[in-house]
Amino acid sequence: MHVHKLGGCALTPLANYLKALGIFRLLAQQADSEVRAWWQHDMFMVASRLDRKEIEKFFLYHYQPTPMVSPWNNGTGFIPPSGKFLSAIEQSQAIRLRGFREGIATARSVVAELQVKSSGQLAIAPNSNPCEAATAKEHAALPLGEIKHKLISTLRQRWRGATREWLDATLVLDEIGSAKFAALLGTGGNDGHLDFTNNFIQRLNDLYDISSADATPNAAASAWVEAALWGGPAAVNKLGPAIGQYLPAGAGGANCCNGPEGKSFINPFDFVLMLEGTLLFASSATRRMLGSGPAYAAAPFAMPGQGAGYASASDSDADSRGEQWMPIWANPTNLPDFRRLLAEGRAQVGTRAAREPLDLARAVARLGVARGISAFERYGYLERNGRSNFAVPLGRYSVPERDAPTLANLDDLDAWLPRLRRQAREKNAATRLRVAERRLSDALFALTSHPDEAVRWQSVLLALSEVEVVLATGSGSAAGPIPRLRPQWVAAADDGSAEFRLALAFALQASGFPRSRGAVCPVRENWLSLNKAGRFETSGEGGQSRLRVGPEVVLRGRSGIADAIALIERRLIDAARNGTRQMPLMAARRASAHPTDIAALLIGQIDLDRSLALARALMALDAQAWAWQPVSVAQPPHAALPDDGWLALRLAMLPWPIEPGRAIGCDPAVFRRLCAGDASGAMELALRRLAAAGVRVALRFATASPADARLWAAALAFPIARRTARDFMQRLDPHFLSGA
Repeated sequence: MHVHKLGGCALTPLANYLKALGIFRLLAQQADSEVRAWWQHDMFMVASRLDRKEIEKFFLYHYQPTPMVSPWNNGTGFIPPSGKFLSAIEQSQAIRLRGFREGIATARSVVAELQVKSSGQLAIAPNSNPCEAATAKEHAALPLGEIKHKLISTLRQRWRGATREWLDATLVLDEIGSAKFAALLGTGGNDGHLDFTNNFIQRLNDLYDISSADATPNAAASAWVEAALWGGPAAVNKLGPAIGQYLPAGAGGANCCNGPEGKSFINPFDFVLMLEGTLLFASSATRRMLGSGPAYAAAPFAMPGQGAGYASASDSDADSRGEQWMPIWANPTNLPDFRRLLAEGRAQVGTRAAREPLDLARAVARLGVARGISAFERYGYLERNGRSNFAVPLGRYSVPERDAPTLANLDDLDAWLPRLRRQAREKNAATRLRVAERRLSDALFALTSHPDEAVRWQSVLLALSEVEVVLATGSGSAAGPIPRLRPQWVAAADDGSAEFRLALAFALQASGFPRSRGAVCPVRENWLSLNKAGRFETSGEGGQSRLRVGPEVVLRGRSGIADAIALIERRLIDAARNGTRQMPLMAARRASAHPTDIAALLIGQIDLDRSLALARALMALDAQAWAWQPVSVAQPPHAALPDDGWLALRLAMLPWPIEPGRAIGCDPAVFRRLCAGDASGAMELALRRLAAAGVRVALRFATASPADARLWAAALAFPIARRTARDFMQRLDPHFLSGA
């Protein structure tokens, strides 16, 4: 076996990628059935029994071009019957063009049943026998589009072999006979006024003497095939021929050269082999939603567009022809295995079909692991340079090295994300909402490539929090709040940091945790006004409907310290209203704040804004599921206790008796003094409260700056466990718990 590095076949642009697949397909089908191919350092590699010269000789003397014709398009030599290049192939006697001639003959026999009037209206030709399903009179009454669909349907029945492969790659018919086009080949094998098949036949004429008995190569063909296969400039490229969307840099036009406008240029072999590569991407008719919505052509790894996950993304990209992800594999693969891979490219996410690139990213993560795909080159069929459509590289998506079950957590967002995107893409959507939705999509894309990195999960949580901050103002609120999240989000996002542990403790606290339900008055009620169904609470009707913001909603999402203090203030008001003398904020099971983390918070080592932003997203965790199956998080590497002064403050504001029958109680004045920056006054009141409960503390006073006093107050918003409170008491008064 000879191993060849095809220097002319890089991953980008799309023209070169498709050319590589065209070479692979033609060698496997016409020259060496045992050929293997793979990608190495962004170059295409081929292992074949043919050496370098034999491969060149094959493409020059033995290559049989795939019969690619599009009789449904104007200007292809069928409607109306004209075109010297098509006629040249029909009149050729070359054996290697026999399949081409047969495909053209079949197409002409079908088109012969139709006659093109100068007005552009199709009618039945005299003495013809058109499609059996309709009479000549019925056909004569049909508009142009409908008869084209019948033409395509008939060709689908009559074409066989490679010609049928071309048709399947170009378009599909839905259940009512309407043609749906794959974006890879434009709109039925043409891109605007450029017909790919007509261009393909012209390039064959550039390469071969079609009129000769063996279609011998022309003088420049040898240099062209060498450049196409192995790289390097060809002696003379063709100037002027259009290449369409596949090679933006060679398409010509404004700003493509030093002058104001340049011509397109192309190696004819590049175009021929590129178009041969498209035949591997056969399409099928698929619906965007299961059982509803219009059908569209689903090509392998092709999806409707989404303006996210790449630097140049814009809102208009969502309205493009879509995206297609080209697989990159590192292991030598034969053509049948590669075809099977592409056949699986119509991805599923759970039980539904993938609807957008993010769905595709989630689906191919598992498929890539199973099939040896290392990455995908992401292309978007986008409108650039005016009305021109180009296949623009949008970046590379790296497939996780191993299966990532944590990606199942994203299923929680499946119903919510489409609603959010609809709101963000509305004509009058707020810019803040558009930006927040884009950041969330970018974070989700990054996560699917690196699902084992906790920092990626935290980026998603922070993006979710940012979105919910915007939704809470009323912009896009029809999407609803972050949906209920499974506890496994915590395991995935746990990076072992104090910020994350504190965020979890803050997010899951509530007034109580009875066994019959997950939580009573969870802290999320102080962030959003939600009804029993978990949707935003509104007031008014119809166009006058507005989000209801009750007095209990005190978290604003602007400052971590301000939000933590506001939460305690509100809960103390609730306690006074209910006639209780204990602060109604308890830690959820296995979600209490660790003393070491509180100590770090009190000395300014914690990013409290980040912690509270994470907490806003973690408030969506399913409290009942957490109660049944809490997730353990990583503990601090070492133990530490906060300053004794803060311990006294904390013990003076507990949500429960430290021992049965031994309640210390809660004095709101202690907290108010801290918020005012009076640490000494707050300490005096706290020590008095403890002494009244029988706690003998050696500490007599403590002082702090006004800023530190507010930080001490904010730290009280992070609930501690009963065991932690006992440890605090053991430090301040070892005899209290012993009963001495």
